[in-house]
Amino acid sequence: MTEQLEIVTPAEPPVAGLKPTETPLLEMRNITKRYGGFVALNDMNFYIGRNEVIGLLGDNGAGKSTLVKMMSGINPPTSGEILANGRKVQFRSRSDSEAAGIETIYQDIALVDSMSITRNIFLGREMVNAFGFMNHKAMEQKTIEILGSAVQISGIDDPDKEVGFLSGGQKQAVAIARAVHFKRNILLLDEPTSALSVRETEHLLAYVRDLKDQGTSSVLVTHNLYHAFQVCDRFVVMSHGTKVFEARKEDTSIEEVTYHVIRT
Repeated sequence: MTEQLEIVTPAEPPVAGLKPTETPLLEMRNITKRYGGFVALNDMNFYIGRNEVIGLLGDNGAGKSTLVKMMSGINPPTSGEILANGRKVQFRSRSDSEAAGIETIYQDIALVDSMSITRNIFLGREMVNAFGFMNHKAMEQKTIEILGSAVQISGIDDPDKEVGFLSGGQKQAVAIARAVHFKRNILLLDEPTSALSVRETEHLLAYVRDLKDQGTSSVLVTHNLYHAFQVCDRFVVMSHGTKVFEARKEDTSIEEVTYHVIRT
């Protein structure tokens, strides 16, 4: 007999959540993602407004990373709609999400240890000269500018330094620098503080606030609710692939958000 996968369904109906007051930068409507009989996302609604930081919260297996990968163009939805600036789009690849102005910093940082900081920042988006060859000098010069202005963590001021020799915090800084340089409207951060020291974490959170002031919205996926409350304007709590709670910061408390994270 073939063993059947159990379909995961929420104990309660999905939460309707908040409605955007203006056309969002990105909106996910009634998104479902299935892997055979397993439901990773179930009728999920999510949006990213302008100039805001959203805390995407929940325990392990809640569906947060699946949603981030979907917004990044890695995992297309089984059903549902994705809208960018009010227009329906399809995310079948990273280039599709990049075209919608989305940059992502993944939980595993996604850097190549054997390559230099410069090569990692421009990986897949190299600067070329008139003959189509990589312009290493231009990329190195731009990397120096990026590291000097975007990210200020000691030890990453040499663009030729191999990423494999950097600490976890320094690698995260390079990933942030890459995302910031190519940013458009939205920055997705999947557990960005997991490998950082206290000082590096504070620097990252401050930078997320600075990005908001510069017009970039962010989605912060984190298990640390105290970090989320330092920078986020709105909170979305997920459990078993559905949204179970949503509130703006001024309408809730860390105790209430914690309750919804741990109760399911």
